[in-house]
Amino acid sequence: MLDAQQNNPLHGVTLAKMLEDLLDFWGWAELARQVPLRCFQSDPSIKSSLTFLRRTPWAREQVEAFYLYSLRNYGPDAQR
Repeated sequence: MLDAQQNNPLHGVTLAKMLEDLLDFWGWAELARQVPLRCFQSDPSIKSSLTFLRRTPWAREQVEAFYLYSLRNYGPDAQR
């Protein structure tokens, strides 16, 4: 069971942590451009975005995919 999670880069990363990391790196405007969700485009806040993403699996999948893209291409400690 542990082996299955060893190669999962999302293991142990909360949705809140993902969103905070993405915002620190990209900011609201670029995040909204890269992942075109209304919760990022219109009066964005972490609280409202987390509420929406927790209730909307397809949107959460998009954010997770973009988070993985960011990790692969820019690394966990990258700065723009």
